Amino acid sequence: METNLKPSLDDWLARRETLAIETRLFIDGAYCESSSAKRFDCISPIDGRCLAQIAHAGEADVDAAVAAARRAFNAGIWANLNPRQRKAILLRFAAALRAHQDELALLETLDAGKPIADTTTVDIPGAAYCLEWFAEAIDKTGGEVAPADHHLVGLVTREPIGVVAAIVPWNFPLLMAAWKFAPALAAGNSVVLKPSEKSPLTAIRIAQLAHDAGIPAGVFNVVPGDGATGQHLALHGDVDCVAFTGSTAVGKQIMQYAAQSNLKRVWLELGGKSPNIVLPDCPDLDRAVQTAASAIFYNMGEMCTAGSRLLVHRAIRERFMAKLLDAVRAWQPGNPLDPATAMGAIIDRAQQARVLALIESGRAQATLLAGGGAVREATGGFYIEPTIFETTSDTRIAREEIFGPVLAVMTFDTVDEAIRIANDSEYGLAAAVWTADLTTAHEVSRRLRAGTVWVNCYDEGGDMNFPFGGYRQSGNGRDKSLHALEKYTELKSTLLRLR
Repeated sequence: METNLKPSLDDWLARRETLAIETRLFIDGAYCESSSAKRFDCISPIDGRCLAQIAHAGEADVDAAVAAARRAFNAGIWANLNPRQRKAILLRFAAALRAHQDELALLETLDAGKPIADTTTVDIPGAAYCLEWFAEAIDKTGGEVAPADHHLVGLVTREPIGVVAAIVPWNFPLLMAAWKFAPALAAGNSVVLKPSEKSPLTAIRIAQLAHDAGIPAGVFNVVPGDGATGQHLALHGDVDCVAFTGSTAVGKQIMQYAAQSNLKRVWLELGGKSPNIVLPDCPDLDRAVQTAASAIFYNMGEMCTAGSRLLVHRAIRERFMAKLLDAVRAWQPGNPLDPATAMGAIIDRAQQARVLALIESGRAQATLLAGGGAVREATGGFYIEPTIFETTSDTRIAREEIFGPVLAVMTFDTVDEAIRIANDSEYGLAAAVWTADLTTAHEVSRRLRAGTVWVNCYDEGGDMNFPFGGYRQSGNGRDKSLHALEKYTELKSTLLRLR
């Protein structure tokens, strides 16, 4: 008799004990050890135990991966493949992600501390969908015939840029990687993927799935390692493009490395300190409260788009805050392997210490309303309870990206004041406004300096049709949508003189 029962905590615990973990680099179509035999510990945030020792890609290994990618690109085994064939292979790759969903979700949860309820429903399906979306775009996008003199035919075409280095973060390890490698591969490039040393497991695993799906040797390589590995990629003279998601500080360094080497293209998706503005005519206060909690506590606040600045109009502040403090109870950290857990573990001890230090600065400058400490310490893992401060816009916790479950709540009296506070930031990734008035929604959205603005919702629009990226020090370029393909192609004009 068939059953649709989802795995329980006990099921996931049992699967953990038999899970096979690949630890090697993937270069030129095969797993291999690092040339130096150097390894680093992969620590689970759930309980602090070492999951495996991962091969560390040094300079020689990066050189080998880039050389393999260049050979494959120059040979045209992928770049010159019929678009429909590339499409079919990427669709098989996506199907393999779906077929191995539970395995990949478990790796992601153990590696990054993310709730299994999220990795099974968001992270892994989202990565597969991203691949499918760009695969389907391959044979549906073309160039232009530009107006020209009658004796000329003018063609405007896009060609793959060459070797793309994708350097991705630890908060959404596979999903953020897919946002880079899916459009890069769809455009015909070769890819060298460098996952974060804090969460390398799914990237290493999917390399074999990509190869088995038919992606030729050298076209998709994975080189786990630390910042030195990423630095060598960014400095490498045979890398044509670096796509990076991470902190603004590291993004600035990567731009410098590109300038010091070969002026390679650099596309950056960086930090954020996103404002979530609730006006007094908010059409559904209860929904706004629940959404505000989710906007900052989902994924432990480890999101560049986290709604970490909540701006509430004075007229509704008392009612709103009473409801918000009640909603916090649903976001207490639990075992990430328990399907009932909504908030899991902070990525590692260093990040936990950084978040706790920022919380301490908040205690000195603001008013603590909820949370504020480490919890579940007996597990050996790294957990912080959901934390809420009432503050002003000039405090450290209201200005710095914390990347943890810490909310800064501010009160405003006018729309102009709210917009001034919202835009008073070095970042410009996302923002939201809650209002029942359509005109207000349009006017406020236009005035907010952010790459994405949500109205009466937050962090919706997971569809790949919408470009994602920010203004100012939140980066440049866009992930997702057909606009992402522009990042991984060169624009060529060809003029043919007729007789």
